[in-house]
Formats: sequence, structure tokens, C-alpha cells
Amino acid sequence: MVIAEVYILQNYFHGLPKQSDFKLIEEELPPLKDGEFLAEALYLSVDPYMRVKFKDLKLGSTFFGYQVAKITESKSKEYPIGTNIVGAFGWRSHTIYDGTSKLFAIPPVWKIPDLGDFPLSLALGIVGRVGNTAYFGCLDLLRPKNGETLVVSGAGGGVGSHVGQIGKLNGCKVVGITGSDEKGEWLVNELQFDHFINYKKPNFLETLKKYTADGVDCYFDNTGGEISANVITRMNTYGRVAVCGLISNYNATEPRAAFPIDTYILRLQLKVEGFMVHRWADRWEEGIMQNLQWLKEGKLKYKETVTCGFENVVSAFIGMLKGDNVGKAVVKVE
Repeated sequence: MVIAEVYILQNYFHGLPKQSDFKLIEEELPPLKDGEFLAEALYLSVDPYMRVKFKDLKLGSTFFGYQVAKITESKSKEYPIGTNIVGAFGWRSHTIYDGTSKLFAIPPVWKIPDLGDFPLSLALGIVGRVGNTAYFGCLDLLRPKNGETLVVSGAGGGVGSHVGQIGKLNGCKVVGITGSDEKGEWLVNELQFDHFINYKKPNFLETLKKYTADGVDCYFDNTGGEISANVITRMNTYGRVAVCGLISNYNATEPRAAFPIDTYILRLQLKVEGFMVHRWADRWEEGIMQNLQWLKEGKLKYKETVTCGFENVVSAFIGMLKGDNVGKAVVKVE
């Protein structure tokens, strides 16, 4: 008999999520049927999109999310014991899966390729869903070219730090916007961003103008709000904007003021496109394998903020939404 620990959504969030919005319960799992396998969680992912997507859940439901897991029992020929996988199982310690879920547009389960000496947790980040978000959002939508200027907001997180490196691989000048000097120095000193801007400092707009003296050709937007409005005023004609997230608005309890950017979009003939990574479900392995190749070649670097303990997943989630993480935030189940 296997007892799974499961976090369920107890209350809908109002503002920043709280510990009391979740409840940890135990669930007795039944014996395996033919074609099923039992997966034990090794790492859980906490991501900004969860703050918005929670509205799709009914109260009392398992809180969603991806995890790295190891198959410990199996009656499936495709997934034998010992296989390491990424699964859309949510925040739970053990999961029985029958291989037939159609709830997710991207693969609900995929096998982790050989990562060599790199940690399995990267399958939630640079060689996982986060990496594919950066890969397809940057290359397919922004199409950065040699000599262009790429600005990335939320640059200190898993997606933003990855996008900036892809920009450098394509010969761009890269400016990262982040919320602390610590994150910014990592971007410049380790990831070879050309400049960083701490948006919390009062001279943000002046610094943005300084570092984008020749304008902005590509903007990868993770934040929305006033930051993005300021960047769009710096765009060049025919500039491209990929809208990946709106984290500046996620915890707002009152409507935010709208910023007048429509004039710039029209006058500069900008291409502004929002996206969800499941658009590229049919090319999923392409992104995974290309990012893994770049990683093994030393062309991509990463940083993780790892929180230890299944019991600490909620605090890790809240901390990520407050910007406490550098790089990808993950929870190591112990």
C-alpha cells in the first residue's frame, strides 16, 4: 500500500498566495492495473503561470504543476521501473498514471534524455518546459538577428535568463531587466548579457534609454505593466514583441492603470504576439534536444534556486512570486 502526500487548493488566492490557501492531505493509492505505473516525485516545479492558471481548478483539487519523478512500480511496457520522467502530476509525492491523459496540450509525460553529469532538476528548467518556452518564444516569434538589440524583462528567472543567452548566440546586444543587483551581476558576469537594469531603482527609464541608444528590435516580455510600456516606447520600426508573462499584475488586488502603447504599436508597425508554449507541442523534442546540446557544449549556463523538502513547496512558490529566486525555482523532495 502506498500513501501519497498531496497539496490541494483550499482557497482561491487574493493577492499573494498564502500557506492557508493550501492543505496537505494523504491519499491511499490502489494497486496498479495493466498499463499503469507508479511514479515517485524527486523534484517539483514552481512557476509564475501557476498564479494565473489556478483559477481553472475546483477547490479541493490537487494543485497542478510538473515534476521530475522516478518510476518505482510498473505494469507498462513503455515505462519500465527506474525510468526518469517529467509528468504533469501536480504537487503530490506519488502518482499512478495510465498513460492516457489528454488534459494537457503539451506532453503530459515525457522521458528525460541523458543529461550526463547535470542534475535531473534541469528537466523542469533549461531542458524542459521552461527551456522550450525560451527557445520557441525567442527564435520563432522574435527571430533575433546579428547586431540587433534584445531586451528581456524578468531576466533573472529561468525563462528570461535563457532567452538572453539565445540572443547572444544569435549575435544580439542583450539588456536584461531584473529586480536586484545580485541577479543583474549574474546576468552580466556569468551569462554575458551586455547590460542589466534594476527596475526598482529610481533612474530606470534613464538607464533604459542609455543602454538602448539605438532602439530596441526585440523585446521578450515576462512582466507587462509599466516596465513593458517603457520598453515599447524604445522600439525601432518593425520591432517584435513576444509576450510570455504578466507577472507584474499577477498578485494585484485592484485593476492596474493602462499604459498608452497603442500609438507606438501603430506608428512603429510593431509585431506584438502573446504565446503559450503548448503551441509547439508537435516540436517538443526539438527544443529539448537543442537546449541540451547547447548546455553540454557550454553555450548555455543556468542557476537554480533549490528549496529542500516536500513540506516547503508552498513557501517556495510564494518566494518565487516575490522574486526571491535566481534562475529556475525548484523543490527537491526529500
